Amino acid sequence: MSQLGMSALSFSGHSLPFARVDEAGRVQRDISVVPVSVVIAVKNEARNLPRCLESVRNFGEVVVVDSQSTDATVEIARSFTANVAQFYYRGGWPKKRQWALDNIPLKHDWVLLLDADESVTPELAAEIRQALNNPEINGYYAGLEMFFLGRQLRHCGATFYKLSLFRRSMGHFECRTSEQDESMCDMEVHEHIIIKGSAGRLKHKLVHCNVDSLARYIQKHNEYSNWETRVWSENAVRADALAPALFGSQAQRRRWLRKHFLRWPGSPLAFFIYKYVLRAGFLDGVPGVTYCAFQAIQLFHVKAKLYEMEIACTAPGQAPPERVPHVRN
Repeated sequence: MSQLGMSALSFSGHSLPFARVDEAGRVQRDISVVPVSVVIAVKNEARNLPRCLESVRNFGEVVVVDSQSTDATVEIARSFTANVAQFYYRGGWPKKRQWALDNIPLKHDWVLLLDADESVTPELAAEIRQALNNPEINGYYAGLEMFFLGRQLRHCGATFYKLSLFRRSMGHFECRTSEQDESMCDMEVHEHIIIKGSAGRLKHKLVHCNVDSLARYIQKHNEYSNWETRVWSENAVRADALAPALFGSQAQRRRWLRKHFLRWPGSPLAFFIYKYVLRAGFLDGVPGVTYCAFQAIQLFHVKAKLYEMEIACTAPGQAPPERVPHVRN
């Protein structure tokens, strides 16, 4: 009788989880296909991508949207028979994922958006297959099980939900700022999908397991803080964007808290205390304190970059421009 287990397959020394194997270790495939187009945005993700692609072998279509990777990302994608599209970012809007939704002729109306460091468990795949049958729902939020430095973060406030599965004809990314360039990352990271109609929530979660080095992690989050600095410097909510709301969705609530919390003196330290002490991040050991520290440091980076923008735009003896919020670290 077959059982769930770790796949015996590997690519460049990385095990590929979430395959079904029998007692002899042979990989068992589910012959039924999930009628969903999986879109994976990547750049130099050779270490993370095999795990992700292995987990969606039974989906109807897999498209890897690359940004001229210089490692083995493209070769890995093709070895899994995924379609590869190249995205050339030249600033502004749209960014990578919205460009893919607008320009790639996907086979299915339902789309699942994944990062290279995310994987679909067999239980989640089965739930997705059933969820597609509900005609009243146009999108689903999927939670993340966060793994960091080889350990699952069960605390730290690390779990959050994002609208990852939706009908392509009913959803699009919000645009929070069009004044962007390559230094701010070429894909949507903190932008969310906005759908028409009702959304549900999936019971099973995506597995988020990043195996990149901390140096790569820091590099990417430096780009994210560049983007966030630009967004908050505009100090306005665009018409086609989720509005911050304390009693809205999880994304709106987090956005509302960040908007008001950002200006507090000492907010990065307070944020660390909240995640490490009040959300019991200390129970996650060294990965927990490292994760909480990096989250607080990124907030500090945003505040510092906002201050840098403020003094750069202010001539001696003049008040700061209205669009740049006054901040104190």
